[in-house]
Amino acid sequence: MADELTPEIDDDFDTDEDFANETIEAGADVDTSAVASLVASIEWADGGRDVDQTLTGAELISEFQKRLPNSPGVYRMFDEANEVLYVGKAKSLKKRVASYTRLAGHNNRIMRMIRATRHMEFVTTRTETEALLLEANLIKRLRPRFNVLMRDDKSFPYILVTDDHKAPAIFKHRGARSRKGSFFGPFASGGAVGRTVASLQRAFLLRTCTDSVFETRTRPCLLYQIKRCSGPCTGEISLDGYRELVDEAKGFLSGRSGQVKQSIAKAMQEASNDLDFERAAVYRDRLSALSHIQSHQGINPHGVEEADVFAIHQEGGLTCIQVFFFRTGQNWGNRAYFPKADPSLEPGEVLGAFLAQFYDDKPPASLILLPVDVEDRELLAGALGAKAERRVEIAVPKRGEKKDLVDHATSNAREALGRRLAETSSQARLLAGLKETFGLAEIPRRIEVFDNSHIMGTNAVGAMIVAGPQGFAKNQYRKFNIRGADITPGDDFGMMREVMTRRFSRLLKEHGDAGPQPAPAAEPDEPVDTADMPAWPDLVLIDGGKGQISAVRTILSDLGIADKVTTIGVAKGVDRDAGRERFIVQGREPFSLPPRDPVLYFLQRLRDEAHRFAIGTHRAKRKKELTKNPLDEIGGIGPSRKRALLHHFGTAKAVSRAAFDDLLKVEGISAAMARTIYDHFHERQ
Repeated sequence: MADELTPEIDDDFDTDEDFANETIEAGADVDTSAVASLVASIEWADGGRDVDQTLTGAELISEFQKRLPNSPGVYRMFDEANEVLYVGKAKSLKKRVASYTRLAGHNNRIMRMIRATRHMEFVTTRTETEALLLEANLIKRLRPRFNVLMRDDKSFPYILVTDDHKAPAIFKHRGARSRKGSFFGPFASGGAVGRTVASLQRAFLLRTCTDSVFETRTRPCLLYQIKRCSGPCTGEISLDGYRELVDEAKGFLSGRSGQVKQSIAKAMQEASNDLDFERAAVYRDRLSALSHIQSHQGINPHGVEEADVFAIHQEGGLTCIQVFFFRTGQNWGNRAYFPKADPSLEPGEVLGAFLAQFYDDKPPASLILLPVDVEDRELLAGALGAKAERRVEIAVPKRGEKKDLVDHATSNAREALGRRLAETSSQARLLAGLKETFGLAEIPRRIEVFDNSHIMGTNAVGAMIVAGPQGFAKNQYRKFNIRGADITPGDDFGMMREVMTRRFSRLLKEHGDAGPQPAPAAEPDEPVDTADMPAWPDLVLIDGGKGQISAVRTILSDLGIADKVTTIGVAKGVDRDAGRERFIVQGREPFSLPPRDPVLYFLQRLRDEAHRFAIGTHRAKRKKELTKNPLDEIGGIGPSRKRALLHHFGTAKAVSRAAFDDLLKVEGISAAMARTIYDHFHERQ
């Protein structure tokens, strides 16, 4: 990444003005609404090709500082291996970098960073706001060692009410908000969205089917029969009436829940007065569904319509940040984060760095509540407001309902960190027991477990899961589609050979043949468990017996890394019973562990997780194959033409057998397209 962002710059910088003029073009392109997409095109400048390359640390930084302008910008510090140590922003690059040249007044973390610095690069921006946004984006991309880092950056789910169809639908949505429609969120989990959408279906009877299903319906589906949909697909409700339901749903999700409930209650009373009790019962059920949504949200503040509430708790060298989402006066869930941060940092420093990264790709609420003040609070609020194109307020409440919300979040942060510390302690004991049981040189920091899944050789996949001191590292999981043409269907040994060859060949290509490295020595104020998970595994577990482990060792020998990777086979027990597993370790006879040994349970859990992941991947691939339509393989056949062909012939098989003249009779199929379809299924003479 560092090399990609560091193109050659031929001009020398003799003065502050020259430096500013050279780099201001890159900074001028940094827009608050598109910083992320511009990072890769920024022209970094070192401004110091004439600096003595033998200088290090504070002396080197001092030489760079002499050439810097008094302009806002972002700087990067590199170590001897050209890895990014730190990314920082400054209102004045010259003054900020000058602070690193003074050896007094720094904590141990900053002193270590200064001593390790071997190079620096800079870019100026037009404003400090742009510098803040650019800094947050680069920290997330480069993950520098000395910055506060978010460990979990999964996307949040939203509720989407589409606007690109005559009968809008309601969906759960993740990822880029590119589809035309109204997005409501974020929600803390997919489960929270699912429950809310299910209740909204009962309350507003909106459809959840895809547009293609909507177009092909000839009679109402089951959801209409159980009163979860109003049936716009078959005209059970007029489009105007359906749009009224859509507007009510948007109003409810936008914070006008009171008005919506009053309107439904009024309609229910009118239906009752007209003795139309069946229609009144429908309105009654809708009111009940809305009450269900609001009664299952936990804390529902009366004076806070929209807010993100943050809390932070530090203990045992670890940090937990808890965030609650309140929208339309409802609690839409919470999530705990455990950022990587130096234990010497104060809560406000960690929280301030975390917030900039957290909102790098998320829309902020109009109100952000914090337990402690953060540096550059007004600057951060202005940057978030510029991204959201509306006013964003960051406040530290001292009393009242808002203070109660922050206190509640703090209590959750304290409990979540307590659970994490207990889990980490337990995981550390299990890893130490694993080292003792199998005679490993070091406590493993990265364990990779491999398994295969197939049915009679079809849809074969390989799976790899990863575990470490923090438990399962699901962002490190990998799946392998078995594609070897020379592998006999059902050949487990051949499949494992392919998986291991691809895995470790790529590892050699991307990370060299250094093999696993010993855990770094902990600094006095930096616990070992904060170290990033290494790229190379310390231990490889194979779900299989002697044959499997022999195939794996042959592959590792061919790659020249057999002595660098420890492999252990986990064979099924007698009658495939859990608890009777046999372990195959090089240099030892196969052995079993005592039935109640905690290490045995730990290994079973690792194996079962690999099996679960492999089975899930296999089923997904098999389902895709089962639902695959041969027409999808023909170029130029989109949803409309496919629908027309299926309506005319009934099935894809009938299309494949159709004569050229019959294809011409289908609406929307030209002679050229008919020839393309016919040739796809028939070998032309």
